[in-house]
Amino acid sequence: MIDVVLPYISGPSFERTLKQFSLSPYVGHMVVVHDGSFSGGQGKCESFKSDSYASSMTFSKILGTSKNEFILILPRVDEVSMGESCLERFMGILSETGAGMAYSDSYTVGIGKRSSHPVNEYQFGSIRDNFDFGMFQMYSTNAIRSALKKHGALADVRHAALYDLRLKVSVDHQLFHVQEYLYSVIESDTRKSGEKQFDYVDPRNREVQREMERVATDHLKRINAYLSPEFKRLPKSSGTFPVEASIVIPVRNRERTIADAVNSALTQKTDTTYNVLVVDNHSTDGTTSVLAELGRKNPRLHHLVPSRNDLGIGGCWNTAISSEYCGRYAAQLDSDDLYSGEKTLQSIIETFRSGEYAMVIGSYKLVNMQLEEIPPGVIDHKEWTPENGRNNALRINGLGAPRAFLTQLLRDHPIPNVSYGEDYAVALRLSREYRIGRIFEPIYLCRRWEGNTDAALPIEQINRNDSYKDKIRTIEMLARQSLNARRRFEPTVPQP
Repeated sequence: MIDVVLPYISGPSFERTLKQFSLSPYVGHMVVVHDGSFSGGQGKCESFKSDSYASSMTFSKILGTSKNEFILILPRVDEVSMGESCLERFMGILSETGAGMAYSDSYTVGIGKRSSHPVNEYQFGSIRDNFDFGMFQMYSTNAIRSALKKHGALADVRHAALYDLRLKVSVDHQLFHVQEYLYSVIESDTRKSGEKQFDYVDPRNREVQREMERVATDHLKRINAYLSPEFKRLPKSSGTFPVEASIVIPVRNRERTIADAVNSALTQKTDTTYNVLVVDNHSTDGTTSVLAELGRKNPRLHHLVPSRNDLGIGGCWNTAISSEYCGRYAAQLDSDDLYSGEKTLQSIIETFRSGEYAMVIGSYKLVNMQLEEIPPGVIDHKEWTPENGRNNALRINGLGAPRAFLTQLLRDHPIPNVSYGEDYAVALRLSREYRIGRIFEPIYLCRRWEGNTDAALPIEQINRNDSYKDKIRTIEMLARQSLNARRRFEPTVPQP
């Protein structure tokens, strides 16, 4: 039998969802969590009043009184329609595999249209708090009890109890992906992917972010992937550089925006020397002609065309970093974005000078093509702290912009030759050993328009992108476990 836990939302769609569960012979008990506005509760259904659905108080009470073999948790309530043998399939797979939790693919129902919504396989590095499990997360009650007994009760949180539960169960139990479309969701959030991707860093969710960070950090300590705030010194500089800093702009087919980006770079005011390296990845529109014209007028602009034809953004970066023109520091500018003012590069350089930083990351403002601010506005990643930032970086899906690097270290640690997640991968790698500097004032304008590569992605591409970043996290967490294991067994040298 199954316990079903779901949050209350007023309206007929909730009533239809609740009725489906109440009619199922496999559902023994239902708990509706509400803020005082739910007046139902009879038969199988019990109401539970709470000011926060995902609080430890809520779920400690519910889990402590559960008497059934399985617990189905809905993280939110869009209207759902269960497919044939949906609950039986979940129960059977949990029983047969011994998994701690099962989740599945689903259908999304829009206006007159049903589309597939596949989800990703859970892996070791899938610890981000926004992993998409879909609407149905079916847990083994025994797995929950075992995890909480071994790893401690749910953390004292108002928003992160479900995240904490999932991470604790995942340490010793598989989270099993059923590649079958077991139910349908009538989705209420119809925004495009590009409009959703910044939700996790919305400044209005700062309290939630702090709780998620605490839960994720405890998990990393539990699995020996946590890094204490101890850092290596930067390597001594080898060789000379033609300029102090280079602004690197990879580009392919951005005829409409590339001149704005280059001019934004060329108008920087600094107390030292710099140049601009544009890596033109074999553009087929008018981008190359635009760059040729700009180059004739500006000797600081170097127009680089790779010899290879198989490069992603990461490979274009490596082309710039390895070139004879690259400066001591390399600062990022995307081909459709702008620096917010003429002192952006100077601010980056000064931050490098102020500490032992392998990398400096700024803050940015989301704007439209008219440079008008759009929600959620400034993305500053103020959740970052010097002590715990590199641990929390494994939880979130990005680290901010613009990004700038110590060129010598990028030559030692080349960027993956991909066009998504390449900057995240190298940032995690560098943060494993070195300090990362932050600038919390917005020094960069991220322009959102229909030409952005992530403006409106199909679910399959979203999944590929997310799966790749989870793989990056998997690699990094395994590397950090190995690092901690070596440190544990390294002989100590007596101090004189």
